[in-house]
Amino acid sequence: MYFKTEKKNQVVHGNINETGDLIIFPAMEISSFSWFGCAVTSFRGAFLLQMVLDLVCCQLHYLIPEESKHGTFVGRIAQDLGLEIWEINSRMLRIVSRDEKDYFQVNLQNGILFVNNIIDREEICQKILVCVLHLEIIVDKPVQIYHVDVEIEDINDNSPLFSARHYNIALPESRVVGTRFPLEGAVDDDIGINSVKTYDLSPNSYFSLEIQKDKHQSESLDVVLKKSLDREKEPLFNLTLTAFDGGKPKLSGTTQLIISVQDVNDNAPTFSQSVYETYLLENAQKGTVVVKLNATDADLGENGEVVYEFSNQVPPFIKSLFDLDGISGEIKVAGEVDFEQNSHYDIRIDAFDRGQYPMAGHCKVLVNVIDVNDNPPEMTVTSLSLPVPEDSPMGTTVAIIRIQDQDSGSNGKVNCQITENVPFKLKLSLREYYSLIVNGPLDREAINMYHIEITANDEGVPTLSTSETLLVEISDVNDNAPTFNQHSDTIFITENNPPGSLVYTVSATDGDQDQNSFITYSLIESTIDGIPIISYLSINPENGKLFALVSFDQEQISYFQCKVRATDAGFPPLTGNLTLSIFIIDINDNAPSLYTTSLNFDSEAAEIVPRSAKIGTVVSKIRATDADSGYNAWLSFEFNDSAERIPFGIGRHSGDISVIRPLLEVNQDEYKLIIVIKDHGEPAMSITVTMTIVLSEKMQEIIAEQNQKGLKNEDFTNANTYLIIAICLISGIFLVTLIIYTFIRWQQCTQEIDDLRQHNMGSIARSWTYSMQRQYKYCMNGISPKNDLIFFTPSVTQALDTDRNHHQPGFMTGLSAKVRLLNPQTASYSVFHLLLDKLN
Repeated sequence: MYFKTEKKNQVVHGNINETGDLIIFPAMEISSFSWFGCAVTSFRGAFLLQMVLDLVCCQLHYLIPEESKHGTFVGRIAQDLGLEIWEINSRMLRIVSRDEKDYFQVNLQNGILFVNNIIDREEICQKILVCVLHLEIIVDKPVQIYHVDVEIEDINDNSPLFSARHYNIALPESRVVGTRFPLEGAVDDDIGINSVKTYDLSPNSYFSLEIQKDKHQSESLDVVLKKSLDREKEPLFNLTLTAFDGGKPKLSGTTQLIISVQDVNDNAPTFSQSVYETYLLENAQKGTVVVKLNATDADLGENGEVVYEFSNQVPPFIKSLFDLDGISGEIKVAGEVDFEQNSHYDIRIDAFDRGQYPMAGHCKVLVNVIDVNDNPPEMTVTSLSLPVPEDSPMGTTVAIIRIQDQDSGSNGKVNCQITENVPFKLKLSLREYYSLIVNGPLDREAINMYHIEITANDEGVPTLSTSETLLVEISDVNDNAPTFNQHSDTIFITENNPPGSLVYTVSATDGDQDQNSFITYSLIESTIDGIPIISYLSINPENGKLFALVSFDQEQISYFQCKVRATDAGFPPLTGNLTLSIFIIDINDNAPSLYTTSLNFDSEAAEIVPRSAKIGTVVSKIRATDADSGYNAWLSFEFNDSAERIPFGIGRHSGDISVIRPLLEVNQDEYKLIIVIKDHGEPAMSITVTMTIVLSEKMQEIIAEQNQKGLKNEDFTNANTYLIIAICLISGIFLVTLIIYTFIRWQQCTQEIDDLRQHNMGSIARSWTYSMQRQYKYCMNGISPKNDLIFFTPSVTQALDTDRNHHQPGFMTGLSAKVRLLNPQTASYSVFHLLLDKLN
């Protein structure tokens, strides 16, 4: 069988042949080592094979000397485990020690395992030959467990120590040559080569030392008499006993042997057996007899009476477990015997006689403890990843559970069960470690908490078990988008609403929880006639209240759509949309208005009608419109005083003024009709227009006569007076500015002044000529002459008047009959000439 081990940074390997002999190959130097196997010591035969089998299950094995200082390098654990440096932090590498002491730590920057606390091998391992600290290296994502053994190498830091500084030994002179008497050996807390190896007795001719080993490799130190004693020659011997260990350098301890030669009681008690071996069940009741000793003494009387005592070499903890009856020699159980603490006990017994100079006999009692199933399985949760996200895939590790039983054999074998009908299962990962993993789909909205009971049973008789319940909380993920009760809705807003008024409230729900269900509302970007929707509406992101930012006018906008988005606070966020169709409800906020620009509210118009007009002839037409809609825009026309006997009528909905009675000579020459135009809103809004109808036989004579009257009686109203004054002031300021500017320019260049004068004066005359394209004067036959109203219109005005005359022959024909078009040549006069002409 091939094997490999290490010692002092060397690798030692070799073979064990069929006869159990160990063949060692040459050693190889190493800086640090790790292998998937374990170290063995150089024993022979079956014991060496057993140690190889006991340690073969480790994954990494390191060796360090005891008393190593903090920071001492142990091994490159990340490299040896095949882990990258970046995985140490991301996968949360950590060390779990079985004894829960942090002797070691891992440098998370370079993956090096180093000593964290000074280790005293004698404190943690006492007399154990191979001192190994078992570590579990755990990494997450995915969870993996590695077993690492760190062997603590003994150093020679303890000297051999005797229990007393001197021993008094009494020997009768009758002792024959070759007589042996045992000595209490020295104790060295170190092990192996560093433990006690040799003894040295100060030179003398009577005594020598011999060391013997039993089948358990336990050493017995005996002093052998080499020469017959003669009390008269040598009554007392003072010898120095020195114990040496095998360390480098060697350490030693001494004690004094004071041997006195007695002349009495020359027979010591003798045990029937030098070694008593017995078996005892652990947890045996107090008072149980372990073994009964039997020692005899060939002497008579008091020299032959035997008394039993524990040897001075028996440690105190054994004396606390067992009682020895000094007279009968019975050893009984006095404390609690635990197989898990010690599987066997080595008890040394002395038998003394009652002679004047007592003599002693010695034996050894080997007590083998038999294991019973007295320890239930122990369950420890070493790693718990909670809560578990509801979208966790199959095989996700939830917890790492360590289940162990301190018993041995079948008593220490453990079987585990888990609660049925849960989406989890247990999986054996390494040695006594189990992984609780996800074994089915999780849905927090269905079940948000699982009570998982884990039961561990051993195979002992009777079976012992232990249980533990894990509360596994399922955490929410953002897998539900906000939803509205409906995909679209309709809103009606009455126009002229106050800005900031609440028009609608949206509400969405989300099946998730916490921030994944926190919903904020917003408007999706869109435009209304090129204007962003956010200029018209705003929404409270928290409660979904929709507000109108402006006062809507149905005449400008009657319908539009907007979309509301509900967004949760999850990552990534999910959204839901609601489409709102918004209709603006019209109210009666607009009064009727006339189509023609020549008539305003409460304005007057004139129409000349020949007396020869027949019944039904349309003499004029009133055209009006209303910016509202529906009934609010449905107009009706009527005379203000319909009781007056007039030969004219008006269409209620058409606005046509027609002859309803014959126009006779007896009829008056002029009729002033007040027409009311109103809509059907609530309340109704209306305007009035005054229409003067003149009955005439000859149209041209009336027009000429009316023009002459108008020229003679022209007067300026206050409004015209203010207008003329303003024009004069503006013209004066302009002329002063022009003169100053011309004077300044003249100083610079006389030639430029002349050119500017000619150019500017001509342009001023032309600008007034173009501005005053038309001047109209309205005169009504039979009405006092009106002052002229001067206004400037673009050239297109004449075309519009022509088009209106074409479509409204009755009304506009009469109107145009009273229009006096100025001679275009007169427009070239200056404004002053024009004003003087008007005044004259």
